[in-house]
Amino acid sequence: MFHRSLYRISVFVAGFALTLGSLHAGAQQDDSGRGRKYKVPPPAARIEIVVLRDVNGKPVESAAVIFHPMEGERDKGAMELKTNEDGKAVIDVIPIGDTVRLQVIAHGFQTYGQDYKIDKASMTMEVRLKRPGEQYSIYKQHDETANSGKSSGGDQPAGSPKDSTPSTPPADPKSSGTPSKPESQPPPSQPQL
Repeated sequence: MFHRSLYRISVFVAGFALTLGSLHAGAQQDDSGRGRKYKVPPPAARIEIVVLRDVNGKPVESAAVIFHPMEGERDKGAMELKTNEDGKAVIDVIPIGDTVRLQVIAHGFQTYGQDYKIDKASMTMEVRLKRPGEQYSIYKQHDETANSGKSSGGDQPAGSPKDSTPSTPPADPKSSGTPSKPESQPPPSQPQL
């Protein structure tokens, strides 16, 4: 008899536990009003940058490759990578459809910068870095192609000397076409110590 009452109590407890467990499981599934929704990130492109020397095509190691994702004209931040010994840097977190401003900086080379539209799932870009050039001077002669549209009315920039030879003084109208001699002036007096 004791076994029969123990059996009934254990069946009752087991049924109660199953009912309680199913209520708890149903409450966990219905959490639509709580917490933050999971938003699937947009598909990202795999971008490989190869940085080479312009002169001989050899890879540039440890060049800084900086990605600036653009939103309109506004920069949304920056992600920087360094190139490996093969001159390569790979990134795979930029969403397809974004515009990226790529900047490459390496010691002893001109800084490179260009905007790219990421429109494929996999892109490879080759960047050829040049050595620094000579600074531009308004006092030097430049090619016509480099100077086109920059100065008006002549080959020389405004304010630059027309001729590199010194000009002779104007002729004296009293003489017969010979240049006039400057008048001699007494030497300046030296201060006494």
